[in-house]
Order: sequence, then C-alpha cells, then structure tokens
Amino acid sequence: MPVQPASHSTPARSRQPLEPTVRAPRPTEPTRASGTRTSAAWFGICVGVLFLVALVVFMLQNTGPVAVSFLGMTGTAPLALTLLIAGLGVGIVVLAFASLRIGQLRRRAASGHPTGARR
Repeated sequence: MPVQPASHSTPARSRQPLEPTVRAPRPTEPTRASGTRTSAAWFGICVGVLFLVALVVFMLQNTGPVAVSFLGMTGTAPLALTLLIAGLGVGIVVLAFASLRIGQLRRRAASGHPTGARR
C-alpha cells in the first residue's frame, strides 16, 4: 500500500476548541402582540360613539332654518339636517369610488398583474 504524504495542516494540539453558541432561552409564555383585530375594533367603536355623541349635540344646537338651493329646487331646512344630508351624500360617493377601486385591484390580482403596473 502506498504511503500518502503528510498534510500541511496545523497539528491538533495547537487548534483551539470551538465554543458552543449559547442561545437565549425561549419564553414559556407567548409574547403579546402590540395590537389585535379585536382591540382595533373596540377602538373604532369607541371613536364612532364619541363622534356620534358630538354629532347629536351639534344637531341639537343648530336647529335654525336655512335657505337651501339644489338643482333648481329651493326651500328651507334645519342647518343640522342640511349638513347631515350633505355628509351622507359625500360618504356615499366615497364608498362608490372605493368599491370601484377595490374591484379593480382584485381583478388585477386575479390576473397576475402587479398592483403598481399600469396598462
């Protein structure tokens, strides 16, 4: 059997042993998330109730009649009611446009196009 030449590596005596890596122990209890869907829902409900209370106070304090003109129609209505109807109209328009945009994004996602791509 032929003799193999000696390797030129350092002798085993001068090698330093490898230190084992120490990892921090995992906590036994799961860490609490910074926010949950339930907490976000409760926060939204609280903000909505406060907004509703402020709206009711506004309506009770602004019952005076104002002249209203819209698309050739004229009449009088309480200021609070006029502003409430205008706000609801704006909300309906925003919901309509948001629904159209969500539908557009869903169609793009279903077809495999990236969201930011334009046609």
